[in-house]
Amino acid sequence: MPNKGIEKVHAVICVTDFDAALDWYEALLGRGPDQEPMEGLAEWYLGGAGAIQVFRDPDRAGAGLLTLSVSDVDKYAAVLGSGGLDVAEPQDTEGGFRVTTLADPAGNTVTLAQRAAT
Repeated sequence: MPNKGIEKVHAVICVTDFDAALDWYEALLGRGPDQEPMEGLAEWYLGGAGAIQVFRDPDRAGAGLLTLSVSDVDKYAAVLGSGGLDVAEPQDTEGGFRVTTLADPAGNTVTLAQRAAT
């Protein structure tokens, strides 16, 4: 099916404690949300056709996976670590990526990924 008409993709991350998640994602993304269109929902627009939504939904919280492509995993991980977030040591994968992971307050996994230099 062609994607005609699709304008933006939203990655939805479900959380239990919305206020704690809001603080955490503000630290992760380096700024507050672009919009809070309703109670328990915050949105960050990431340029182009991508956005992240943090949504209060305790029944679905904690099982989410979010991957953010970054230009320099080591630098980004260092900045996040100095900002108080618990970031795993970056590692190289067999598939040619450098990655690190961290967990939000609800237990969702966020992966930062960088294609290895060729």
